[in-house]
Amino acid sequence: MKKLALPAAAIIAVAAITGCTQQSAGDTSQKLIRTEFMDSSVKPGDNFFKFVNGKWLDTATIGPTETSAGAGLEMYNRTKEHLHSILDSVSEANNTPGSIEQQVGDFYASGIDSITIEKRGYDPVKPYLDKINAFTGVNSILQFESDMQKTNHEYVLGMYVGADLKNSSMNIVNFAQTGLGLPDRDYYFKTDAATIAVQNAYKAYIVKIFMLTGVDSSSAVKKADAIYALEKNIAESHRTNVALRDPQSNYNKWAVADLDKKMPVIAFSTFFSSLGIKADSVNLAQPSYYEKLNKLLPGTPIDVWKAYYTFHVLDDAASSLSNAFVMASFNYHNKTLNGQQQIKPRWERVYGATDAYLGDALGQLYVKRYFTEDAKKRMLDLVNNLQKALEDRISQLDWMSDSTKAKARDKLHAFLKKIGYPDKWRDYSHVTIAKGKYFENLLSCAQNEFAYQAAKIGKPVDRTEWQMTAPTINAYYNPTVNEIVFPAGILQYPFFDENADDALNYGAIGMVIGHEMTHGFDDEGAQFDKDGNLNNWWSKEDYAKFKAKAQQVSKLYSSFTVLDSLH
Repeated sequence: MKKLALPAAAIIAVAAITGCTQQSAGDTSQKLIRTEFMDSSVKPGDNFFKFVNGKWLDTATIGPTETSAGAGLEMYNRTKEHLHSILDSVSEANNTPGSIEQQVGDFYASGIDSITIEKRGYDPVKPYLDKINAFTGVNSILQFESDMQKTNHEYVLGMYVGADLKNSSMNIVNFAQTGLGLPDRDYYFKTDAATIAVQNAYKAYIVKIFMLTGVDSSSAVKKADAIYALEKNIAESHRTNVALRDPQSNYNKWAVADLDKKMPVIAFSTFFSSLGIKADSVNLAQPSYYEKLNKLLPGTPIDVWKAYYTFHVLDDAASSLSNAFVMASFNYHNKTLNGQQQIKPRWERVYGATDAYLGDALGQLYVKRYFTEDAKKRMLDLVNNLQKALEDRISQLDWMSDSTKAKARDKLHAFLKKIGYPDKWRDYSHVTIAKGKYFENLLSCAQNEFAYQAAKIGKPVDRTEWQMTAPTINAYYNPTVNEIVFPAGILQYPFFDENADDALNYGAIGMVIGHEMTHGFDDEGAQFDKDGNLNNWWSKEDYAKFKAKAQQVSKLYSSFTVLDSLH
């Protein structure tokens, strides 16, 4: 179902902020705040949100290529046009080979070259499909899984590199549950009409993908049924989204040698050898999934695994193949799951891929044009002041002991604050980008990403690294680094204006800053100490009070009905 959504990172109650126009320097004819979306029939003391935004909520519409509307979309549209200008410029220029301008420009040019992409059909993935068709048993499946991991694609082994939750200064290999085509496990087991419609659309999508490769409809249906049955079997071992929010239960450190004994079919040490990496221990985040996988690999007919991998490889590649694959993917992933009625223009889709695959290169070009050092300084002042305000709140809590308050303030003071863009940009010198080779460009970027991540294993965590690109319209808190991060993309009107009055900035980006800070003390963040370790720093009595107060919030929200019987 499509939704109307006021700003992305937080809902902001600032007068008609969704319809504000920016006051440019020296231009006093424009109003900084417009009031036409306010509903004056509502008393602000009764419902301030509706008083501020009532008429906007009554009149706003969602565009056919969008899934929401609000200030976040206004910012996205402005940012995408800025990036469109950059991408057109660098793709048409005669750039120095190996420069970020050449890489970004040629990547973008290859992506919008629809004629070449259409001619190639699904030829780029045929070598992978040939390998799948040559499967003879578990060993060949796991070798293929290894080969695809090197291209930064996972199928049944959800490997990633990140901070050790209980030794946050060091990186470790993690394995998470994976293997599903529907959004999460519950989609396979719910029986309401809406979920069944999604299940049927997914099966129809699998059938469509096979038929696009020349498989007849009857055979395609059989393959789809077999894939769905396998995934439903896998889903039984998956933890729920609620269970995934418990970092303690999702931390299960194992010596690789012990895992080999427990799960000899998967044979983690052999898998690592095939990847060319060394790891003595890993975090098996959801062990039940891997225990089941260890049985499913030899227990599932090889033809089912062939069908499973064929579909998922094609699904992963669909957006970079000919239009028939693009539209099949859009109709399931975007239209069915997210309510988007029309596909976005090709340039916008390719801009998204450029940001995803060459994010720091594109980010450098973006901040050079659209983000200033003065904006960074102004934002840092806001962050520092809100940090002081939260410190005051902590000090005044009537339910927390002085000893726990001291530790909470220590954690707050230890926040690493990142604003605008990284101090150190990613190096893409090992990436090869050429016009007319969109699929190969994606592949080169993906291989570079795998090598970049693999090089971290067993090494200290790089605290300068960012998890979002500079143009991203969002923000985040990372518990293992104890950091709050605000990319340049979100630091623009109407969230932030370096020339605006404090009231507007505190009401808008101030909400986002506070939102990210409080993540350090929410149900998950509160379990990490000031150094980013999963470590209980609370007194027993205080943590019991904290959980009781959290339960009040849960109880209140559970009383609200969003839609039909959904609470």
